[in-house]
Amino acid sequence: MTEEQREVLLQFTKVVEEERPDAVVIAGDLYDRSVPPTSAVELLNEMLFKINVELETPIVAISGNHDSSERLSFGSSWFQHSQFYLKGKVDDQFSPVRINGVNFYCVPYAEPGTIRQLLGDDSIHTHQDAMKCLIGRLEKEMNHREVNIFVGHAFVLGGKTTDSERTLSVGGSGCVDASLFAPFHYTALGHLHSPDAIKHEKVRYSGSLLKYSFSEVKQRKSISIVTVDEKGTVSIEEKTLQPKRDMRAIEGTMEELLDPARIQREAAEDYLKVTLLDRGAIIDPMGKLRQAYPNILHLERQIDVIDQRKKESYEMNREEKKSDIALFADFYSQMTTDSFTDEKKKIMEKVIQEAQLEANQR
Repeated sequence: MTEEQREVLLQFTKVVEEERPDAVVIAGDLYDRSVPPTSAVELLNEMLFKINVELETPIVAISGNHDSSERLSFGSSWFQHSQFYLKGKVDDQFSPVRINGVNFYCVPYAEPGTIRQLLGDDSIHTHQDAMKCLIGRLEKEMNHREVNIFVGHAFVLGGKTTDSERTLSVGGSGCVDASLFAPFHYTALGHLHSPDAIKHEKVRYSGSLLKYSFSEVKQRKSISIVTVDEKGTVSIEEKTLQPKRDMRAIEGTMEELLDPARIQREAAEDYLKVTLLDRGAIIDPMGKLRQAYPNILHLERQIDVIDQRKKESYEMNREEKKSDIALFADFYSQMTTDSFTDEKKKIMEKVIQEAQLEANQR
């Protein structure tokens, strides 16, 4: 989707040119993988140069869980000379980026183990623990008479997820509570793809510029123009960007979908997920549909979806009745070709008991 990204990024730079903001904030996930394709690197380089150098706009950016923190850290020391403040790795330097009297505290994504080692605090086990300790250190440095803004990459408890975001950790250990950000006048977050992921006056996700999975088809995409006055009062304006092709989900029978009137109404060039409602056998449905809708990305039969849901529901009910050790035995048999012997069972029973005991002591 490089061309779609180019289109919305050009629209974004146009907004920057019109608004002349004091800074552009990017709260992580500059790329969607740790080793991005050349086309993505070139596009980001082009757009950052346009914003930072040609439009002379400061940029405050951090790495996210999709990025390689080491790769993004390259060159950050000299980028600052053009007011491009990129923080790829968490370190023990807690001083803020100062722009026009506002302090930006930048905390890139990091695993709890990294923070535990950095701060030398063995009590850190979860993202909540790590964020609480980091913000505690930042508070010691903060001037509470000035405007302080937090820029981070995290999953706030209660946030609405999609298929596009990578899970930060199992269970609830990847979540942080919004109350942790109370010391700041505003918190700019990355990770979740919707600006409506949480409802909070001073803690906000920008969301992604584009839809990146069909779980996002009903999301609205926007950019946030945040104004903070000298008293720390926050006001937010949104602007919507229009991609070259939208991502949508449609359904119908083959006859309905191939009706010329329907094709004309459907914006047929969009990226589509198509659900067929036909019950009988169909020969080459994708080939026929792509003659009218060239950018179909996913095709499914409604009856197959219903069958799959019933199967998943049955599997879930069956698994709920199993003990922890029985569930692990199933997992072990799926992942290896070895038998789950009594000796291995005893070892795992001990591990599970110790883990439960540790959890109960917290």
